[in-house]
Amino acid sequence: MPEIRRVAFYYASAVALLAALAKPVMAQEAGQDESREDSTPPPSDKEIIVTGTLIRGIAPVGTNVVAVTTEDVVATGAASTNDLMSTIPQISNFNQFVSGTAGFGQPIAATNLRGLGASGGTTTLLLVNGHRLVGSGILQTYADPTIIPPGMIERVEVIPDGGSSIYGSDAIGGVINFITRKRASGVEASGRVGFADGYRTVDANLLVGKDWGTGSLMVGYNYAWHNNIQGLERDYVTQDSRAQGGTDRRVATCALTNITVAGVSYAMPGRVAGTQNKCDSTDYADIYPRERRHSVYAVLDNDMSDTVNFNMQAYYSRRDTLTRTAPLATNSTIRSTNPFFQPIGSETSQGVLFDYTSVFGNDGVTNPARFDSMGITPTFNIDIGSGWNVLLMGNYGHSFNATTERAINADAANAALAGTTTATALNPYNLSQTNPAVLAGIADYQNYSQSKQDLGEARIVLDGPFASLPGGDARVAIGAEYHWEKMDASIAFGPTATPKRNRAVASRRVKSVYGELFVPVFGADNAQPGLAGLDLTGSVRYDSYDDVGGTTNPKVGFNYRPVEWMTFRGNYGTSFHAPSLADTTGAVDARVTSIPVSTNLAPGSSPADFFRPILFISGGSPTLQPEKAKTWSLGMDIKPPVWDALNISLTYYNVDFTNVISVNAGNFLQGAAYYADPTNAPFYILNPTLAQAVAFSNGARADNFSSLASFFASNSPTAIYDLRRYNRGQLKQDGLDFTVSVNQKTGFGSINASFAGTYVLNRNTRETPTAAFVDRLKNGFNRLNYVATLGADIGAVTARATLTHRGSFPIIGDPVQTRVKGYDTVDLYFAYDLGKIGMFKETSLTLNIDNVADKDPPFRNTGNGFANGSTLGRMVALGLRTKL
Repeated sequence: MPEIRRVAFYYASAVALLAALAKPVMAQEAGQDESREDSTPPPSDKEIIVTGTLIRGIAPVGTNVVAVTTEDVVATGAASTNDLMSTIPQISNFNQFVSGTAGFGQPIAATNLRGLGASGGTTTLLLVNGHRLVGSGILQTYADPTIIPPGMIERVEVIPDGGSSIYGSDAIGGVINFITRKRASGVEASGRVGFADGYRTVDANLLVGKDWGTGSLMVGYNYAWHNNIQGLERDYVTQDSRAQGGTDRRVATCALTNITVAGVSYAMPGRVAGTQNKCDSTDYADIYPRERRHSVYAVLDNDMSDTVNFNMQAYYSRRDTLTRTAPLATNSTIRSTNPFFQPIGSETSQGVLFDYTSVFGNDGVTNPARFDSMGITPTFNIDIGSGWNVLLMGNYGHSFNATTERAINADAANAALAGTTTATALNPYNLSQTNPAVLAGIADYQNYSQSKQDLGEARIVLDGPFASLPGGDARVAIGAEYHWEKMDASIAFGPTATPKRNRAVASRRVKSVYGELFVPVFGADNAQPGLAGLDLTGSVRYDSYDDVGGTTNPKVGFNYRPVEWMTFRGNYGTSFHAPSLADTTGAVDARVTSIPVSTNLAPGSSPADFFRPILFISGGSPTLQPEKAKTWSLGMDIKPPVWDALNISLTYYNVDFTNVISVNAGNFLQGAAYYADPTNAPFYILNPTLAQAVAFSNGARADNFSSLASFFASNSPTAIYDLRRYNRGQLKQDGLDFTVSVNQKTGFGSINASFAGTYVLNRNTRETPTAAFVDRLKNGFNRLNYVATLGADIGAVTARATLTHRGSFPIIGDPVQTRVKGYDTVDLYFAYDLGKIGMFKETSLTLNIDNVADKDPPFRNTGNGFANGSTLGRMVALGLRTKL
């Protein structure tokens, strides 16, 4: 634990230094007249936690801020922060339920502003009260937002602009800051039960707090559980889309075996030529997995003196999921040497396709996963006089993640099909006649993965006024930060007793310095006609990584108010995302895999080469460099004096995202164009020798064969391809964010309405720096997302209706479908305040009805039959909230 001790040492040293500086200040103040005019009160909560700036007491300049209030959190009925974020139009998971996958690739659902992506890392920075969370995942280092109990959230601030000049890595798409409650007194409790067709959910929150005037201790606990939903429980989940005019994509690996002889199919049990059994493999696979979550979040806040505030935040979360995937299946060959062989004619071998539901059950394959995360963040705010403040922060986090993905033991199945005795052979025509020991061996295969991630940080920030200008006080903030992270990941795949193993351990250290300047050129004291206000800001940050080098990122911004009720704003800056450890030296997925056929033959190849295998290399790359972006925006905010209940906001944004991390996957299906592109030449070798393959793979382990030497002893691959992650692509996107809201007080209470969303003007990508740009809005990406609400407070009743729209998009290359429709759902929320009718003080009943019309997601002629949104169906949830 040397790095943890180092972070603790830096933090403790800074605390001691500032304490020494603070003592004479406090002593001097104690000896002076208590009525001295230059004494500055301790900063308020809102001054301490402001997203997008280091300077207390100001809002971020030049930037659009999307806010989610406590009332919004309650009204959405969100059981997790993932549920909450799916209500924000700028986030890619908008209007759909969010869950990770069963395997180790992406067990943590990523939060992604603008849909930028970032391989194993993230281009959207998640913060809690302005500090980072430890990463989670196996091939990921995403922060898992579900660790934060919704009942602890005071508000969420989203800045969909580059933020690396303030926060460093990851803030390309923007920053999402969960701001928790700081103080509470008494006991608060809430609970909710919800149900939909075949679905049940329960969540409960308990918060206990004690406020003693100069401080508070608060502990919140959240429990949440829901069962799973399998494909057969929702009509829109299907591989057979013929009823919608689409194709039949059902599989031939079914409970009733299919036999192929000389390319002709014979379906069991009749074995009539040209017949085939088909089944839907989505039926017993989860579209939403079972989950149980426990979270604890605690905050200690105390004014140690008039000038020193101490705050300590700590959390622990455990989440267990159980994901069911499609039944185990085999597609292989049985020969006449198998005692169970049943020839149709004179053939000596048959292709057999079947699943194992007749012996293992038809409820899918269960894949458990566990995600633990904990953290502690002590912070000192020290008032050193004259409006100047020193912030000292330490931050430590640790996560543990484990996933188990069960699969078929293909080697055991092939060996059993080649068995020569009834004790060792597999009977594909009637699996129940197979020796149970043989079946157990076939089911004995799993991919078990686990990772431990650690985060340690120490930060010091000094901010305050440095000059008094006619427009107000010019302020500055300067700071330094030390960041350390470590990832220890391992994978064991194969039979449980003799798995193959892969492990990667990596760490990095980052040293950073940064500063921010705020200059109010015009303000209330020197306003002129047409110049009610003008604020300028600039910030810059330098981050020095011990693995990927250094990067400097500046940002400038302005707010111009021609009149008090109208603001024009803008900003320009650069941002970056340092490649995740899961993509570089900590990539645990480095491997060489074989495929039995060549799907993308090079020009001049023989047709017979199709039946030769290929090899491809997966994994990260230690040569990865940071992804970079230039971002800028212009916008306006209007609050007209003729109707002060109205707020209007419009923002144009522009992102140029370069050095994008991706894999060169065109070798599978791109055809001759792949080989004609000279930029692809470094990513493949045709007809490789063993020596070339060994050098090209650079020591990556064999995946589905024992070794490269043994593979080449019996195979002659047509090619070996490099599918490792590299800096290759570029994305350019611009668009509009908009909000119109009204909150009108009335004689009976209030009426509120809002219309907020985002519209993409252009989204163009290219795979390499020399390739032509491709317009993604013409294929698979939608332009418009929005949320419209209408609500009212009438005495003891609060009501809100929400329309959520996810826009349609065109698709190319599907002969039966050219466009995926938009998805609109309507949710209702009602609350009844029992205290207002004299029954139970500070107690309310809530009712949420999500997807009132029980509307299915749009049809998509691929995969599991739907796209552009997801739903649990019509869900009704009843809740109770009270304060004791």
